[in-house]
Amino acid sequence: MSTNNTTTSAYTDFHLQFIAGEWQTGKDDSSNTNTNPYNGDTLVEIQQATKDQLNEAYDAASQTQEAWAKQTPATRAAVLYKVVNILDQRQEEIVDWLIKESGSTRIKAMVEFSATRAITLEAATFPNRVHGEIRPSNTPGKENFIYREPIGVVAVISPWNFPLHLTQRSIAPALALGNAVVLKPASDTPVTGGLLLAKVFEEAGLPKGLLNVVVGSGSEIGDAIVEHKAPSLVSFTGSTSVGKHIGELANGGEYIKQVALELGGNSPFVVLKDADIEQAVKAAAFGKFLHQGQICIAINRVIVEDEIYDDFVERFLAHVKTLNVGDPNKQDTAVGPIINAKQVKSLKEKIAKAQEEGAKMILSGEIEGQVVPPHIFTEVTREMDLSRNEVFGPLVGIIRAKDEDDALSIANDSMYGLSSAVFTTDMQKGLRFARGIRAGMTHINDISVNDESNTPFGGEKNSGIGRFNGEWVLEEFTRTHWISMQNEPREYPF
Repeated sequence: MSTNNTTTSAYTDFHLQFIAGEWQTGKDDSSNTNTNPYNGDTLVEIQQATKDQLNEAYDAASQTQEAWAKQTPATRAAVLYKVVNILDQRQEEIVDWLIKESGSTRIKAMVEFSATRAITLEAATFPNRVHGEIRPSNTPGKENFIYREPIGVVAVISPWNFPLHLTQRSIAPALALGNAVVLKPASDTPVTGGLLLAKVFEEAGLPKGLLNVVVGSGSEIGDAIVEHKAPSLVSFTGSTSVGKHIGELANGGEYIKQVALELGGNSPFVVLKDADIEQAVKAAAFGKFLHQGQICIAINRVIVEDEIYDDFVERFLAHVKTLNVGDPNKQDTAVGPIINAKQVKSLKEKIAKAQEEGAKMILSGEIEGQVVPPHIFTEVTREMDLSRNEVFGPLVGIIRAKDEDDALSIANDSMYGLSSAVFTTDMQKGLRFARGIRAGMTHINDISVNDESNTPFGGEKNSGIGRFNGEWVLEEFTRTHWISMQNEPREYPF
């Protein structure tokens, strides 16, 4: 993979919107001050878009989508392969933006870059993988054809935690399959969550109007991007509360839309008594504290069988104490800054509540600016807030389970069901346990933080609707059209 940027000029003008294939100034009275969460430096000031500019984006997407859908699979695939090449050429530039805009540690930024590249490469194969079917008919002389067509215009609302990857996870497949996109990135990450990708696709030669990035306030365009008549599908990644609101808008307004919702999580990490404790400790630390725990599939609850509970806690505490905390740009930093002051305030409240409810804090540290060091709690029960709700930060509670059955009961005692993990040296037991977890994804002897471009990513219960990646996203971003052909006259009853 190339990282040579010596002949490539860095992208500029991220203060502009990308609408109808042109870079233009937002026309709203408000602006987005995009800052570095580690040191507070202003990265870019973006004049925000109005509802009229959102309408302009949707008009452009609607007008260009049909012609794009008629392009040959090879033509659409070529653009995606070009995007992969540009990502490779600009790797360091992109990683730098992830570090300074989203507070990613260098380790996490490289993980995200690799995931972004992988889903783009996978999406480049989609134009040649989508296919229809011919089904028999019980009516004499009839043939049934089932076509897979582009769904049309797709609205994408992306999050701030993995902004590059979780945006590209929707827009690359959507474009590859012949759709057009209107994207609203998160306010905390407008560059890595949208404008940077717009630059990449523009450089790759994507026809104008097919990808639009509209940076605006939720009060101005938040509901409008969903309610507009143009999109047939709304793809949203974010909190369950916002996802529920989007679902209501998509199905309760004048125009009904399909939705793909990847929402909150409360991932259990179960350590059974026969597990390799040392390996489980290392996995728990990485799966919990990667990107400061600000991942929907991060470990949220550590559940350990009673027999090895004390041993696990002792080793886990010792290992987490070795993690470097601070500047995300340093190669050996494990825990960097929280995305914004509001999230820091929320974490302080969770720390206080955990102690009020009786959890024992065995590791803490001084919160400096937006850097929150790891906090570990023991004597946590399933009823506590730390267990019931998504933490989204470097706080973790360790729950004692009486036995395997109790561990499974605790793991399933949640309104969420996104990802999960179990550690055991008995693989058959691990498989049996994994199949007992009500979640979209379970990983045996690995962390809950897993995402591969050719496997189904999504959750159960309040963790969302639909699946991303591979064959599963082909279903999400296309529509099924049944066409029958009566080849000989049919006899009708009257």
